[in-house]
Amino acid sequence: MKYLFIVNPAAGKGTKQEDIVKAVNAYFADNPADYEVYMTTAPGDAKTRANTAAQSGEDIRIFACGGEGTVFEVLNGIAGFDNVELGVIPCGSANDFLKFFPDSAPFSDIAGQVCGEAVPTDLIRANDYYCLNGCSVGMDAVVARDMSIFKNWRWVSGPMAYKLAVLKTFLGKIGVTVDLSVDGGEPKRENCLFAVIANAPYYGGGYKSAPEADPFDNMLDFTKVDTISKLKVPKFLSLYEKGEHGGLDYCTLKRCHSMEFTADSPVPVNLDGEIIETTHMAFSLVRGGVRFVLPRSLAQIVKK
Repeated sequence: MKYLFIVNPAAGKGTKQEDIVKAVNAYFADNPADYEVYMTTAPGDAKTRANTAAQSGEDIRIFACGGEGTVFEVLNGIAGFDNVELGVIPCGSANDFLKFFPDSAPFSDIAGQVCGEAVPTDLIRANDYYCLNGCSVGMDAVVARDMSIFKNWRWVSGPMAYKLAVLKTFLGKIGVTVDLSVDGGEPKRENCLFAVIANAPYYGGGYKSAPEADPFDNMLDFTKVDTISKLKVPKFLSLYEKGEHGGLDYCTLKRCHSMEFTADSPVPVNLDGEIIETTHMAFSLVRGGVRFVLPRSLAQIVKK
């Protein structure tokens, strides 16, 4: 088994990467094995390096050391390769996928990660992309786009960047009109604040959009919020952040396997924090689509 650590030096303002590299080198100095630390140099570099490693055919455990963007790139470089396992060592502004676990600290333990267990974990396929955490269209995608601006500001945390992006979006037109279908049903024209398809509960720096989502249950979770007046948005967001929005009459939550939308003109779509604009996208479940590394102290999570 080879171990490849793909480190994004720009993630999370670059405050943790040096410590991660030192810890990796120290671990393998005491526990010799085939390993490599690769520092990315540009957007897309993580995907290219991960894909090259995957194509070698050797058994390899690749750790994405960064935030959601780094994980997204690495995942899309290795999807479909049975010889690769995916690990995450967090040093981004949010790392929302890891909030599913009762404690994310073990993901920063190099020994625990190298000795961890890789378990089949569901993915979301979004047209030709693959996502680990969640996707959305509507106000949330606009917020995710603008969040990338604020999270690079000094002293602005991931959650604060999300709140600033919400405020910016709130000052303009909110909501989106799309033809939406779930699980292959007849498309229905929806005027909604946003629609989410989730593999795990949290996104946007800690908002609990899909309280019951579980990346190991072979299901996806759908959340739709109808367009509401701006006066209602602040109260809604306070409930949404805590995952307490399920009882609201303008919210729909359900389990599903797929979601699809069509818009009259291109709209922003959030794919694990990465933003593209399109008029159509189909999201579907990929059961056990990646072998995800759980640190040894968390390996029992999926064996409950």
